[in-house]
Amino acid sequence: MIDSCEYILKIVSESQVLYGVTTLFGGMAHRSISSSKASELQENLICTLKTGAGSFIPLEDSRAAMLLRANSHLLGVSGIRMEITSRLLKFIQDNVTPLIPEFGSIGASGDLVPLTYIAGSIYGINESFHVDFCGRRMNALDALKEIGLTKLDLQPKEGLAMINGSSMMTATAALVIYDFYILFAVTLHAHALAIQALLGNNQPFHLFLHRVKPHFGQKYIARTMLDLLSDSKMINNCLDGSHQQVLNANNLVQDRYSIRAMPQYLAPFVEGLHECARTIEIEMNSANDNPLIDAENQKAYSGANFFGEHINTSMDRLRYSVGLVAKHLDVQIAQLVTPEFSNGLPDCLIGNPQREVNMGVKGLQLCGNSIMPYLLFYGQSIADKYATHAEQYNQNINS
Repeated sequence: MIDSCEYILKIVSESQVLYGVTTLFGGMAHRSISSSKASELQENLICTLKTGAGSFIPLEDSRAAMLLRANSHLLGVSGIRMEITSRLLKFIQDNVTPLIPEFGSIGASGDLVPLTYIAGSIYGINESFHVDFCGRRMNALDALKEIGLTKLDLQPKEGLAMINGSSMMTATAALVIYDFYILFAVTLHAHALAIQALLGNNQPFHLFLHRVKPHFGQKYIARTMLDLLSDSKMINNCLDGSHQQVLNANNLVQDRYSIRAMPQYLAPFVEGLHECARTIEIEMNSANDNPLIDAENQKAYSGANFFGEHINTSMDRLRYSVGLVAKHLDVQIAQLVTPEFSNGLPDCLIGNPQREVNMGVKGLQLCGNSIMPYLLFYGQSIADKYATHAEQYNQNINS
């Protein structure tokens, strides 16, 4: 980290041209500045981009973004002091969390606006930046005093190194993936309960079927369902290749698709989840600002590692998956409450049929059925809907 900082100071002292260090930003990068203004430029960048709108994002997202920003800087190619990384970690350890509005990032030049609120708080730019300190809201300058720190001036490039990156979107994506892993596990347990209630059979999960169509996700679902159903006395155990007729179901010798096609239906979502997780893991451990410094060879390279397309397309895929996983559960619930298809279960799972006015879980099923289309709607792609004319057409394609 020291070497890249020294390189930046050398560029400034020699009045060399380097984007965002001795020039303005984006569509104004044709305008050079004097070396004496290099630090002032960075502070002005933070103040200029403090333009977020809407409610504050969850504190856990803000804290995760700070951690990822520190991790990115530790690669030593961003031209930012170790002291700043230490401040980020101290904020996390002392429960000082910048308050970040939810709107402002288009994912093109990274999360410029959201990360501005972290940078302004870490450096203590002014009293307009606010944090949550152990449940109390206060301005960043007061919070710095309470944890034994003071306002810190930015060095050349440090403002850019703090905000020109994908840490905010990556942090949110990582937390979403973690939550979906848990929800997907709960979903499989719910399906196992439904199969038992419907007197389903376990033959669709026989590993022979999935060895001859060996998609990773398909094999995973089959093995998981076999494990979950292994000790059940309620299913029809047909792993020996028998084909028992299911009573009360028009003598069907195989279950309906919501059970029988479960490995094939859910397989793409398992595979997609793992692919998304791998993509986000790479992004989490990357240097994603611009320009980046090769201090060993005394070179600086301008590129677009801040660009968020990997995160955006991964989250599009994950949202789409959530809707279709919910659709499967909705179908399973409908089968459970419908006596023509539920293999002997009472209408709407009425628990006390002697009570004439009892209608069971009718309302619950209706509510779930109403939510499912919303999940499918919100699962539509966003990556293809961003404008392509931001910031003087410098950001003429966005993520």
